[in-house]
Amino acid sequence: MNRHSNLYRKLNKTLIKSAFTCGFLGMALAAQAQTSVEEIIITADFRRNTLNDMAASVSVLDEQLIASKNALHLEDILSNAPNVNFASGASRARFYQIRGIGERGQYSEVLNPSVGVLIDGVDFSGIGGAAMLYDVEQVEILMGPQGTRYGSNALAGLINLQSKSPAQEAEYGLQLQQENFGGTGMAGYISGALAPTLLGRIAVQKSASDGFMHNLTLDKSTNNRDESTVRGKLHWQASAEVSADLTLALIDIDNGYDAFSLDNNRETLSDEPGFDTQISRLTSLQFNIDTFDVFTLQVITGLANSDIGYGYDEDWTRTNFHPWEYASTDHYFRDHNTLSAEIRALSKDSSGLFNGRTSWITGLYALDQQVDMEREYTYLPGTFNNSYDIARSAFYADTSTTLNAALTLEAGMRIENIVASYGDSSALAFHPSDVLLGGRLALNYQFNDNQMVYASMSRGYKTGGFNTDGSLDPDLREFDEETLWNYEAGFKGSLFDDSLRTQVAFFYMDRNDVQISSSTTRVRNDGSAEFIAYTGNAAAGVNSGVELGVQWLSNERVTMYGNLGLLKSEYKDFVNSEGDNLDGRQQAHAPDYQYTIGTSVMLLPLLSLDLNLQAKDAFYFSDSHSERSGSYALINASLLWEWNQLDIRVWGRNLLDKDYSVRGFYFGNDPRDGYTAKSYTQLGEPLRYGVTLNVDF
Repeated sequence: MNRHSNLYRKLNKTLIKSAFTCGFLGMALAAQAQTSVEEIIITADFRRNTLNDMAASVSVLDEQLIASKNALHLEDILSNAPNVNFASGASRARFYQIRGIGERGQYSEVLNPSVGVLIDGVDFSGIGGAAMLYDVEQVEILMGPQGTRYGSNALAGLINLQSKSPAQEAEYGLQLQQENFGGTGMAGYISGALAPTLLGRIAVQKSASDGFMHNLTLDKSTNNRDESTVRGKLHWQASAEVSADLTLALIDIDNGYDAFSLDNNRETLSDEPGFDTQISRLTSLQFNIDTFDVFTLQVITGLANSDIGYGYDEDWTRTNFHPWEYASTDHYFRDHNTLSAEIRALSKDSSGLFNGRTSWITGLYALDQQVDMEREYTYLPGTFNNSYDIARSAFYADTSTTLNAALTLEAGMRIENIVASYGDSSALAFHPSDVLLGGRLALNYQFNDNQMVYASMSRGYKTGGFNTDGSLDPDLREFDEETLWNYEAGFKGSLFDDSLRTQVAFFYMDRNDVQISSSTTRVRNDGSAEFIAYTGNAAAGVNSGVELGVQWLSNERVTMYGNLGLLKSEYKDFVNSEGDNLDGRQQAHAPDYQYTIGTSVMLLPLLSLDLNLQAKDAFYFSDSHSERSGSYALINASLLWEWNQLDIRVWGRNLLDKDYSVRGFYFGNDPRDGYTAKSYTQLGEPLRYGVTLNVDF
């Protein structure tokens, strides 16, 4: 109790100071004129609803935020959403946590994601390195289980990246950027009508950077980034009732991976530095058919093929570094294929149930995923291969019933059948299957068009699985499915003549048979240690907290904004792989608080400033040890000059050059201290600054 009391006292002081610092300039320039906040449309739900109409906690990270931070990847903006975290362990974050729930890494094991990731409607859960942001209109984060909307891959929530649609009028643009650490970038787009009924858009981006680590052995940067994206979209309006949307994308990531140092700094010693590559090809096709009297039909298909390579120098040193040294590399190559299809019927006003008071949605969903993996590891006698196939099929239904002029009851359910198959070169085989049930019940009260309160309960689920490492004990091989009940209440609305937009949510999540990513260490004959990751079940867990988002247009020149996430997470009746009793302990990658507070100010008619502070509390790196990150606060700023179709942005992230950790492990890897176990961490971005030029016509 004393620890949490001190923590919240410290948080309150920091918030007050931050609000004063970021808000002083805005208040000094504030005038009397009021303006309104534009409406936000959410595309990840069954219907295109406004943010204020959804009886759920949703964070929207828009195009303006992406531009102000010069964000190239999803990891660059996630701190702007409350109770959302990410784990690195590679050149880019692949794994995300919502409300303290989510995977943190993957080696040779099979992964069942807790956080769903959609890119233009195509499933990229567990391979979030592809979440590049150029020409993305907004990122939508649906908090809590999406047991009706998406099922097994969205136990904790769903992240949806929606790129820009083709425009009716011709438009095109060019972007150039220059950054420190040798960062360069070039991007451009063109959009418009290709025919009377056909619109098109194509966007291309290329960026590169030396990275933030220096390899002393090779005297060069070995954590470099080389990333490109090509995305094309077509919209065909065949008639007033029939339309089709096609998206094609190629995402090519060719990054180095040399992120860990024996001395926990930005200088590495590896002589065989690693790599982090991903080539993803995406196809999404959606038909909207409105020719039926009773419903509108949507047919949605998605196809993604990803070639993924990930490897590292396990000893982190050069040859002849120490008499007790060992030398090892560990490389993983995956061919990741996903095919999905969905048929959805949405009721019309004339076909509502119960005298038209109940609108409804029903649909069928199928996903087939195959992942083939090859592991090349120094301590294996040969290449290790495995193949994992999973087929998901689901039926879902969702209703919304108007009880009176202000009160609405929403109900949904999803039943999902999951069949999987696994086999590998060591003759290990598994064939699990599950039938799982999710759903949601929500009651919302609409005070007026701009304000509502809601209360909801929802059930999410995640299929069970198995661990594949050949040296694991038999009792660690399989783990059970996890289920979660989420209870939530909140308010959404615009206040003070539409100048203030706010949403607040209170939630309580009751987790059963919690799937925990853990690890154990086995000592080899030469004295070095083998790190083995695996998944197991704890008896139960509780995640509860608050999410707050505020945006205030104090006048035509000043906008204040902020978000706050408070999270209390703990395990119940859990003993980890080392025999430690973690009953009541905070869950991994689940900080007690995180927040952003900032202001955007029009300094001159053509010049504006965005200034913000982002902070995050300390958190455990893993459930298998007690090492923690430090708490930290980062200051970011951007100065934008706009003239006609030209804008120039000078920007900076982490302006005070704070060191902070985005991933951590605990084991022995330093021969100088006899391989004594200790903490090793991967550092986040140092001070980044640059200039970006945009021309839009």
